[in-house]
Amino acid sequence: MRLFRSLTLLLTLVAPSAFADDLYQVEMILVRQNAVPAIVSRAAPEDWAAGAQRLGDDSKRTTALNDVANKLTASGEYSVLMHKAWQQTLGETPAKVAVSEGQEQFGQFPVEGTIEMKLGRFTDVNADFWVNQIDANGMVTASERLKQESHTKNGQLNYLDNGHLALLIKITSLTAPAPREAPEVVPD
Repeated sequence: MRLFRSLTLLLTLVAPSAFADDLYQVEMILVRQNAVPAIVSRAAPEDWAAGAQRLGDDSKRTTALNDVANKLTASGEYSVLMHKAWQQTLGETPAKVAVSEGQEQFGQFPVEGTIEMKLGRFTDVNADFWVNQIDANGMVTASERLKQESHTKNGQLNYLDNGHLALLIKITSLTAPAPREAPEVVPD
């Protein structure tokens, strides 16, 4: 019984460091499903990025899921609205990042949104994106919205479905060793 208590104490001391802030690469593809009618919501708020950190040029990375984005576009069933990759630290404290695409007009973008991530056994992802129609005066006249929460598995491409809009996201550790591939033939 004493061994069990000692083991429990040891695990409680080691467990918090298991999810310490580490460097991760995040890659996301925001798509519209062409066969599903667009659901137009109220216009995106002016403070769409409130509380979120803007991506700096030094954190942006080259996209690796180009084959996936190209297949989606070539199928004719999807329109790729945004494809971004960046690196950031993730930990037990939620980190919220603002992501946008297109030319800014009065603080609004054609595609804009935030992704909040929190590391645990899985990564908790809270995505909130707006696809805006902007008139000649630079005012947002209508928007489509993706708001989705998910527990995503790191290192795998995850699909967050929201009807006519969807998000593919892959979160990969840049500090943990890559998993070894399984042998082709399992020895007896």
